[in-house]
Amino acid sequence: MRHYRGPYLPGRPAFLLTAELPYDDLLRSPERFAGSPTGGHMDVLSEVLKVVKLQGAMFYNGEFSSPWSFCSPPSRTVAPYVAPAARHVIIYHLLTEGRASARLADGPRIILEAGDIVIFPHGDAHFLENGSPTKSVDMAKELARIFSQGLKRSCLGGGGEITKFVCGFMACEPRLSQVFLGGLPPVFKVSIRNDASGRWLENSIRFSVNEADASRAGGEAVLAKLSEVLFVETLRAYIAHLPAEQTGWLAGTRDSEVGKTLALMHRNPAHPWTIASLAKEAGVSRSALAERFRYYLNEPPMAYLTRWRLQLGAQMLASTSYSVSQIASEVGYESEAAFTRAFKREFDAPPARFRSQSRSARGKRQVVDR
Repeated sequence: MRHYRGPYLPGRPAFLLTAELPYDDLLRSPERFAGSPTGGHMDVLSEVLKVVKLQGAMFYNGEFSSPWSFCSPPSRTVAPYVAPAARHVIIYHLLTEGRASARLADGPRIILEAGDIVIFPHGDAHFLENGSPTKSVDMAKELARIFSQGLKRSCLGGGGEITKFVCGFMACEPRLSQVFLGGLPPVFKVSIRNDASGRWLENSIRFSVNEADASRAGGEAVLAKLSEVLFVETLRAYIAHLPAEQTGWLAGTRDSEVGKTLALMHRNPAHPWTIASLAKEAGVSRSALAERFRYYLNEPPMAYLTRWRLQLGAQMLASTSYSVSQIASEVGYESEAAFTRAFKREFDAPPARFRSQSRSARGKRQVVDR
């Protein structure tokens, strides 16, 4: 199977990094970025992220004095400023000093302390605040100013306790990233000060933000890579602290047999896998693997593999000029006809029509963004 590196996401504004983080190198040794030993679940996450190709950057450097409050708009409002053609943007805030609270418009408050990162994986609008201000700043009205000034520090508030934080985004293709996004709540927090590597990561981000503020060459490139590492580190921590009884894709990656099976399928989806060959690689019987896989993911292994292959095919149809026959081969189908039948069952449209509709929709989004 050829390694596909198609253009999942377009270029970004000049002050954001245009290079990608080399996940092949970074995630091959993820233990360098976390205090816990590498487990099978990280193999799966590594393989998925190689295909999803996250693009990240930090775009806001805030220093607020209590009382203060701001309302962050949904990611669809932010996206045109940071990744114009991106179909999904994850928003996060890293507190580097002081305290604050975060909440969805209709959700409970989440108390934040220095070293906490709060993530909104589905891009929901939300509030970040400290104290009891009389009015919340609507950041949707400030986006043009924020993005024009880059990482120059923004200050506001009532003159009390200081809170410092860095905000960022992660752009990704929602169809492929749904495997891990689907298991995440609308908002969650993780502390990155619980181990030495997390503290190193936070200190590196703080230093690099200051360097970017001083317009030092290369600062934005470093920040964008650190932004992506930060997101991976946060996912690692979230998975590691899931309850033992948790089910779903994220929990399944921690199970030795299910995690290994998922890693094999994501590493080489075009391989002619069978339940027998997967079970042999995982070191269990076919029935045991099928049972454990269904327990965590609520479907048989081969059904999961078929869905993932078709998702890959759909992304390639939407973002490359490969022929349908080429794509069918890339994702593990022996013939174009077999791929077309399976694709139509999954997406209610044959590949050619799906490609035409996807390109038409992308063109309309670009016109709207302009």
